[in-house]
Amino acid sequence: MSPRPLGRRAAAAGTGLLVTLTLVACTPHPSAEVAVRSFLLAWQDGDYAEAARYTDGDAAEVESTLADVHDQLDLASLRFDLGPISEDGESATAEFEANADLGIGDPTWTYTGEMPLEWGPDGWEISWSPSVIHPEISEGERLAVSYQLQDRGQILDRDGTSLVTPDSVTAFGVLPSEMDDKEEGVAELAELLDEDPDPLLQRVRSAPPEEFQPLVLLRDSNVDANLLRQASQIAGVDTQAVEVNMTPELAPSLVGEVAGTSEHRVSARVPGPYQAGDTVGLSGLQSIFQNELAGSATTQVVALDASGEVTDVLESWDGELSGQIETTLDSDVQSAAESAMDTLPGNGYLVAVDPSNGEILAAANDSESATDDGALNGSFAPGPVFTLISTVAALESGAVTRETTSECAAEADVGGRTFVNPSQGYLAGEPDLVRNLAYACTVAYAQFADQVGADNIADTAERFGIGADWQLPLPSTSGSVDINDEEADVASAMIGEHGIEVSPLTMALAAAAISDGNWHAPTLIQEEGPAPEETSPFDEEHLEVVREGMRDAVDQRMMPELAVGGPDLHGQWSRVEGQEVSHHWFVGYQDDVAFALVAEVDPSVSLWQPYAVQGAQSFLAELGSPGTEDQGLEPAGDPAEADLSGPE
Repeated sequence: MSPRPLGRRAAAAGTGLLVTLTLVACTPHPSAEVAVRSFLLAWQDGDYAEAARYTDGDAAEVESTLADVHDQLDLASLRFDLGPISEDGESATAEFEANADLGIGDPTWTYTGEMPLEWGPDGWEISWSPSVIHPEISEGERLAVSYQLQDRGQILDRDGTSLVTPDSVTAFGVLPSEMDDKEEGVAELAELLDEDPDPLLQRVRSAPPEEFQPLVLLRDSNVDANLLRQASQIAGVDTQAVEVNMTPELAPSLVGEVAGTSEHRVSARVPGPYQAGDTVGLSGLQSIFQNELAGSATTQVVALDASGEVTDVLESWDGELSGQIETTLDSDVQSAAESAMDTLPGNGYLVAVDPSNGEILAAANDSESATDDGALNGSFAPGPVFTLISTVAALESGAVTRETTSECAAEADVGGRTFVNPSQGYLAGEPDLVRNLAYACTVAYAQFADQVGADNIADTAERFGIGADWQLPLPSTSGSVDINDEEADVASAMIGEHGIEVSPLTMALAAAAISDGNWHAPTLIQEEGPAPEETSPFDEEHLEVVREGMRDAVDQRMMPELAVGGPDLHGQWSRVEGQEVSHHWFVGYQDDVAFALVAEVDPSVSLWQPYAVQGAQSFLAELGSPGTEDQGLEPAGDPAEADLSGPE
């Protein structure tokens, strides 16, 4: 005979359902607490048939309903804690706390549940109804997880102009209610689009069955009639046209790529939480500021009726609104920099900065790669354009003055090494420092390098930011200085060869320092990162020598090509020859723009044209530099006619 409950009592809350109870009694369910614990343990462990034994419901129906809850929420895990149990004669009520982990990237849903129990022939049994799962679920209702995705935020230039254009995108997705078999259908779609099926299936399992679920985004240029036909043959698969901010309008190497598309296989490449249909930054600022730009979905656990309509929102987690990133880029300057790249015979880089504060106005490359960060992160020998810096080192050391003359022969022996001017050019007589700088006479600089010394060269280079510890959100390098004391190596360092490595950004900042009188650390994101670092001011008299040499270089070596730059243009041009690739440099400034351009040129054609000067000319012309209209200048002639190979 079964023992009967005696009066009204309350059981204390348990600390968790982590172990299975050993029951010794003459009934299957001798106490309400044992029945509730056993039911929750079995449900927690996924043994739904065992859980059904502790209810008075149809065993098959209870088992099926509990299994459906797991799929409807796409649960990663489910844990229960037992709450108080109150008994009143042959009736009881038990509370419990559920902790439902909704999966990668989703929150954990915690709620308090309640189940009624009745005493019967087999002892205490749970009175089964859908409200056992959740108090607000009624007959004929089911659970689902709904996502409301954010529109991706914008990346803006300094004036608030968008740098990313909306793409017409086809969203491949499903209507879960129309799928014959969710796992099979999602697997077919994933195979068709070359995607990982697991994140797609996670989205589909828990989604409201009557709502279209976008799973994979594909640019319209990659969608053809055959692909659409194959997708339509999968039960429940549908497509919708959407617009997403994905393609950089300008500065692709800085802005970066956005995906959510099968051509990038996002689910296989992106670490961390990823929801099917999300947009994900793969490179550049899109990747660095992924959280700010993408925001996060508003997630809701909802109750649905038989027609798929939402009858109640059981829990909601507000997503973070997507935001915008304000950069220091100037669209006009960036556009001009990108146009300049078209004049180069191969790859090249151009960086422009604001001389007054180091803000990056433009960074361009000609490799047609959104992941090419050489403008900020490349490492090159500067060659004779380094004389802009070594001139200051020489003046500050006291080894030379503005009036110091140095022979500029075609070649000279220094420390047992022969130094040769480009094309074995030379200057007649004994030119002064300004003239030697204007013509980048490497032989002259090599001859007085030992008087300047390695330490002075290194110290001045560091004051111009070479090797400085700056911080940008994207990979970048300030270069390096490593000079030994050998006479020939010091001479080589004086002309930017031995021990000197720079990026285009480094040299643009150096030009900015010559213009402004102070070196400023670079910035790319407005109000982002540490306060700009400044070096102590340079001696204005020394800078005036460099400025005069740069102006003469434009007037005497680069006219008429750079007439477009007008009288305010200051610059230096040089060529660094190599066996596999030669580098043509132009470093200069005009008004409120300082810039550096390096062109990678095949050595077999390196001597034919001054490609860096051509690029600078295009850049300035695109900016609408003063001179073209105000002075009525004729178009520049063929650069091949100008003798820019070196000193004459």
